[in-house]
Amino acid sequence: MAEILDSVRSKYGAVAQSTLSSNDAGVKAVAEAFGYSAAELTSIPAEANMGLSCGNPTATAHLRPGEVVVDLGSGGGLDVFLAAKLVGTQGKAIGIDMAPAMIDRARENAAAGGYTNVEFYQSTIDKIPLPDGLVDCVISNCVLNLAPDKPAVFREIARILKPGGRLAVSDIALKGELPEAIAQSVAAYVGCISGAIRIDDYRAGLLAAGFEHVEIVDSGADLNAYAKVENQSGCCSPAMANGSCCSPAPDAGASTLHAELSDLFSKYDVNAAAASVKVYAIKPKLGSPCCEPGCCS
Repeated sequence: MAEILDSVRSKYGAVAQSTLSSNDAGVKAVAEAFGYSAAELTSIPAEANMGLSCGNPTATAHLRPGEVVVDLGSGGGLDVFLAAKLVGTQGKAIGIDMAPAMIDRARENAAAGGYTNVEFYQSTIDKIPLPDGLVDCVISNCVLNLAPDKPAVFREIARILKPGGRLAVSDIALKGELPEAIAQSVAAYVGCISGAIRIDDYRAGLLAAGFEHVEIVDSGADLNAYAKVENQSGCCSPAMANGSCCSPAPDAGASTLHAELSDLFSKYDVNAAAASVKVYAIKPKLGSPCCEPGCCS
């Protein structure tokens, strides 16, 4: 488990230190392929988007002014900044990420964008540094699949939500068996594929954590969209992998992640076994049948 977390932290730390942003056509194309509008992307700092999304959770979260929203695996702050606009100055948008470089990048973006209602904390998402019952809505974008202990993450989400609070997540889940090469690939784990669980197991895990009205819907998005980031990186495309230009490049770590994903997706039909899903669930209100000790506290 520690080795997996170290790999995830290292890979995404490299992406955070890259120059990938919405100013790159490929990065913008990935975000748009997974549901972000051009207007949304231009309304926030370009550096908040690094082409790592698999959906747009703020589009399904139904955020309202004055609410507190938490983004698990907040990266450069893409969804935090969109959420901050929706909850307004009376609300708060909080980002949680385990990569120090991501937290640094998000805070720089927040300062550059003049946001006053956002906060970022470095932490793994199975031990969220927030008090019980603080949050109206938890969002996440292609991150829960990376957690080695998903039941612990589901329990933490339930803990920090207010009774009646909701979960609105974009994630990767499995609808079939992954090819063995992908199932055993560290790159595929870091790339949000081989760490994913089956849709039925996802639903069962949320129910076991005390959630109700659980909905998991296949968005139908093409997971091969990730290749668009690699294709625009030029120097470190697969054709250049053996060339000298890739070694010293400041974005080599980020390019490697996208190149590895592109290579895997070119060999296997990932869409046959995995799907970009929209996940929605509600923590029961006090007084409901589910509200026993440990369920709705």
